[in-house]
Amino acid sequence: MFAEVIWAGTTVEKSRFYSDANSSLQFGLLAHEAGFIEPAHFHHPIDRKISDLQQMFVVQRGVVAIDFFTSDGEKFREVILKVGDAINLVHGVHAVRVIEDMQCVSVKQGPFFGDKLDKVNVSTK
Repeated sequence: MFAEVIWAGTTVEKSRFYSDANSSLQFGLLAHEAGFIEPAHFHHPIDRKISDLQQMFVVQRGVVAIDFFTSDGEKFREVILKVGDAINLVHGVHAVRVIEDMQCVSVKQGPFFGDKLDKVNVSTK
C-alpha cells in the first residue's frame, strides 16, 4: 500500500477510517448528525513505537500531483489532487509536483530529524 486518498466529494453517513487499525497514522472521515456531542476527554499517554513515517495532507488551494515509483525508480502511478482532496502517504517512493500554486494542511508523525536523517532520495527514470 503506497497511499490512501479521500476525494473531496466523498461522503459518509457515519465516521469511517480508511487506514488499517494497526497503522501508525489513522486516516478517515468523521461524520455525525446535528446535536452529536462527544464528551470532554483526553487521551491516555501510551508509549507507542513507530518505525515508519506517514504523511497526510489536505489540499486547501491549487493542484498537486503525487507520483509513485518502484524501489528501482520506475514511475507506475500518478494521482492528481485538487482542493478538498486528502491523501495519506503510507509507504514507498513518491514525489510531489505542484501543478498550480498550492497550500496544503500537512500532518506527519514527529519529531522531524531533518531531511538528511528522515529522507532517502531515489533516482527516477
